[in-house]
Amino acid sequence: MIREDEANGPAVSAGDAGPRAIRLHFTEPTHPFPEDGDDPLLDFLVRARGEFVNVEVSVRTWRGDGLDSFLAELAEDFRGWEGARTWGSLEHDLTLSAEHSPGGYVRLTWGLHDRPPSDEWHFAATTVHAAGEDMRRLAADIRAFLASCP
Repeated sequence: MIREDEANGPAVSAGDAGPRAIRLHFTEPTHPFPEDGDDPLLDFLVRARGEFVNVEVSVRTWRGDGLDSFLAELAEDFRGWEGARTWGSLEHDLTLSAEHSPGGYVRLTWGLHDRPPSDEWHFAATTVHAAGEDMRRLAADIRAFLASCP
């Protein structure tokens, strides 16, 4: 669910809240060049937090790079698909791989990456979502989050 983070504005979270679970938090949507009236770049932070991890990456996109559409397509294909479907941000600092698993669940593997040219580190976490409504909600929340930046 999109919520207002007191310190950083709009925010979305994905993943379970269990003791060993890793949650992803999307915050601080900004246009890096606000002086350009129609700045197509949209940056935001993604934090992966869990009992033994706290990783953060700044993500650069071209108007969101269609992340919301990618998630919406997964939701519409709730009956499943073969193999993995993938998405990546403009500079590949955030990647996403989606697999449909038996029982009507979607496994989303989120990759957080150091920016080129260094590419010194990579972190991946998997969240599991019920196909259909749960995925529709996540897609809608991400869409609202991406649109929240003036």
